[in-house]
Amino acid sequence: MKKLFLFGIVLLCMILPLSAQDFGFGFDDETDTSGGGNNSPVSISGEVSGAIIGYVNDFSDGADQVRLGDIFSGTLNFTARTSIADAFISMKITPAESPITLDEAYIHAYFGSFDIQAGLRKIVWGKADSFGALDVINPLDYSELTDVSDMLNLKIARPLIHASYRIGSFSKIEGVFVPFFEPIRFASEGRWVPAQMSELPPNTPDTTTLNYAQAGMRFTTTIGPADVGLQYYYGRLTKPAITLSFAPSFPPMPTAINFAYNPYHQIGVDWAQVLFGFNIRAEFAANITEDTSGDDGTIYNPFLSWSFGFDRDLFWGININIQANETITLLHNNIGSNPMLDIEAGSDITSTQIIARISKKFLRDELEAGAVFLWGVEAQDFVVIPSIVWTKNDLSIELSCGIFGGDKNGQFGQYHNNSFIKAGLSYSF
Repeated sequence: MKKLFLFGIVLLCMILPLSAQDFGFGFDDETDTSGGGNNSPVSISGEVSGAIIGYVNDFSDGADQVRLGDIFSGTLNFTARTSIADAFISMKITPAESPITLDEAYIHAYFGSFDIQAGLRKIVWGKADSFGALDVINPLDYSELTDVSDMLNLKIARPLIHASYRIGSFSKIEGVFVPFFEPIRFASEGRWVPAQMSELPPNTPDTTTLNYAQAGMRFTTTIGPADVGLQYYYGRLTKPAITLSFAPSFPPMPTAINFAYNPYHQIGVDWAQVLFGFNIRAEFAANITEDTSGDDGTIYNPFLSWSFGFDRDLFWGININIQANETITLLHNNIGSNPMLDIEAGSDITSTQIIARISKKFLRDELEAGAVFLWGVEAQDFVVIPSIVWTKNDLSIELSCGIFGGDKNGQFGQYHNNSFIKAGLSYSF
């Protein structure tokens, strides 16, 4: 990560003199006193935040068990622009052991209808608002779940090359190449470690080689009142296929968890349209793994995935946004019954999640009250995050809480001891 950060700084330093020399921008312009203003191509933006997070379960154990976090956090963004290219660097700042981490850093060059991006990037594919079936380029960071409603914040930027070509006014074809792989990120210590990873040490493969490269293509266009897209992607499932290592003893005792990341092909389609005042979005994908017979216990079965959602302004200024996501395991009858031999043993044929957000603004839109609700249908577990946010110009004050519940073996229910209260103050510039 430090190497990527240094690379980004060097990259920005190279872009700035080049843009100043070729396109008339430079320090001479900054000292101009003729009243023409500052013509520097560099802009700086970011956010400074102070927040405390208290976990309800800790309060019952006494003040000596309560920790309110680091309080401070921030982001700092640098953007350099010329007539044919942009360069962007975004950094996250915390009081942790590594106080500065690189979030994104990339160059975006324009050549008429063709443009290309290269660097560390977050890219959204598909039409869904969150956790869509086709949004497969960037894995997600689940190492802390105090803000699961912010999809972009959960994304992990990937080193990639992305190119697109516009065809007319309404169509575009794009491609992406990711030279190596990173899976879903989980906490390795502390309260957010998943239950199944808390007892044994994990063995993970080296995924930084070209053997883990990924690539995809996507075509989008407008047909009448509808926006549609088609895509193909070859990559690795970000959810690990977990097997156990055993000691040579009787009875055999597990000694470690082994992670593998299955390759797969995805073919997908999406659609978005306004119907009767509803902004409707839908996605569908077929995901083909190497276990085309469904009986290899070390590889996930092929599966279908879809999402359907809408948002609309209702009465009294209330806005609602609802989305359903589901995966359907194919060849489910061929899955074994022994969890030691088949990673999908005991799993349901479907995995369904409902995501809902409701909000309303008050006081000339300065005060917003809302709630985000995520529900795992099969596991009957959930997380709900109500919040109140007051915003005045670039300053905002937030009070929120998160409640985890339901089946303790579910994705959200396993964190039933992590319900929290959060109060924060932030300033954007």
